[in-house]
Amino acid sequence: MTGKLSGKTALVTGGSSGIGRGILELFVAEGASVISCSRSACADDLSELCQFSQLDVADSSAVDAFADSIERIDILVNNAGVQVEKTVTQSTDADWDLVMGTNAKGVFNLCRAFIPKMITGGSIINIGSISGNVADPSMALYNASKAFVHGLTRSIAVDHGPSIRCNAVCPGWIETGMLDAGFDIAKEPTNAKQDALQRHPVGRFGKPADIASMALWLASEDSAFASGQLFTIDGGMSAASPLNPGLF
Repeated sequence: MTGKLSGKTALVTGGSSGIGRGILELFVAEGASVISCSRSACADDLSELCQFSQLDVADSSAVDAFADSIERIDILVNNAGVQVEKTVTQSTDADWDLVMGTNAKGVFNLCRAFIPKMITGGSIINIGSISGNVADPSMALYNASKAFVHGLTRSIAVDHGPSIRCNAVCPGWIETGMLDAGFDIAKEPTNAKQDALQRHPVGRFGKPADIASMALWLASEDSAFASGQLFTIDGGMSAASPLNPGLF
């Protein structure tokens, strides 16, 4: 490792698993002091890597109290997120509160609480999604929540530059629990997953490490001129036409 984040303090929400865990581990390896939080309890091995707190990011009061306990940060990664596989008419008020609360309000809460605690030159990295640009079927609230994240990212970059940079990483299909849950709602899950795989020019689904590498670049001085941008990391899937390349 190169020590790109030596001397820096990073807060990574939702760091207990998946993309968040991948980012957390890479940041630690690159020399950062990492703080993390999740709604779930801390795994035993996670406590060895970071300072961990159990936190619901949708709870404004809890986020404010959490922020009061931290003096300053250099990097904020808003990764905590949930997914509900339903259309608009299937979605309940509880679904709205869960998805929009975590994915949209949660990002807003963290940014509002921690921007005042970020040093000049700080970097905010929001985890958006290609689903915020194009709609995945039967994931209405998730799609909408990620579109919110993309819009908020631009607003923060405009309103809080040059002191703070803010960008979003927009993953495609990444091998986490959310990937399988998305395919499970298909009429033929196995065929749907294989079809999606064929639409990736790189020939595979993404891994948390793929997103972590982009997050590292955005957290480091290497990306000093990047702000207000949405970086799609999807193995080339969204670059292709609607035609299935496996049929040609």
